[in-house]
Amino acid sequence: MNYPRKLKIRSNYNLKDKTTFKVGGLAQYFCEPKDLKELKLTLLWASQNKLRVFILGSGSNILINDNGLKGLVIKLSSPCFKKISFRKNYIYSGSGVMVNEIVKFAQKRSLTGLEFLIGIPGTVGGALVMNAGCWGKDIGKLVKEAKVMDYSGEIKILKNKELRLKYRNSNLKDLVVLSVILKLKKGDSSQINKDSILYLRNKCLTQDLTSPSAGCIFKNPKGNFAGRLIDQCGLKGKRINDAIVSSKHANFILNKGRAKASDILRLIKFIQTRVKKKFGKNLIPEIKIWA
Repeated sequence: MNYPRKLKIRSNYNLKDKTTFKVGGLAQYFCEPKDLKELKLTLLWASQNKLRVFILGSGSNILINDNGLKGLVIKLSSPCFKKISFRKNYIYSGSGVMVNEIVKFAQKRSLTGLEFLIGIPGTVGGALVMNAGCWGKDIGKLVKEAKVMDYSGEIKILKNKELRLKYRNSNLKDLVVLSVILKLKKGDSSQINKDSILYLRNKCLTQDLTSPSAGCIFKNPKGNFAGRLIDQCGLKGKRINDAIVSSKHANFILNKGRAKASDILRLIKFIQTRVKKKFGKNLIPEIKIWA
């Protein structure tokens, strides 16, 4: 398939090391556009050739099929998408900025509100798309507006109410997040640092960071916790080949070395079946499953 020479589109690109699960097959096409112009050209090329488009952040919330993906995977990793600045109580962040980086950036400027996100291994764009959060908080409550590009290359500014940010969900699935403006509050840098350390310590105590994973696999059902239900089904340590339910946090599935996406998917379905049978609850994946 022909594509504009100025675009560095690679074929049969291995995605395994682009995800925190460390599993997955080849992308039919892969591109890291250097700026907005290249991003628009890439999206138009995909549209003209009727290719499905996947936007990849840090790969921390994704499970990719062993057989790979038919379509185009776009990763916004160039400096153009990693700019970060502030003005008064507002932080302006590119979608490719890592969440931990923006937390530290805010702390150094005595801006508070982002501390709860420390330790999340994702990008700002990815965090916005899934409305990432923990401890009863989420990034959506801090968003003033986001700049996005649709698949025809048109740029739009969406205000907070237009983003429809809900629990681990938004209306950004078919848009490319370019940047976001976050509204924070002035605080004490020392206290912000202490709070960040406390959040990070709690995550280390409760979450299993010993092996590759994608964090929490399932959304919490209303009025309960997915991890608690899985634990009460006696599934901690349940294993399918090298995919295993964490003995520390039952909502984590770990890759203990040579797990395949198919092993993880089988384990996900097994968990869903057991929880449904015992509690009548439907566990819905929080991670994105690309197939």
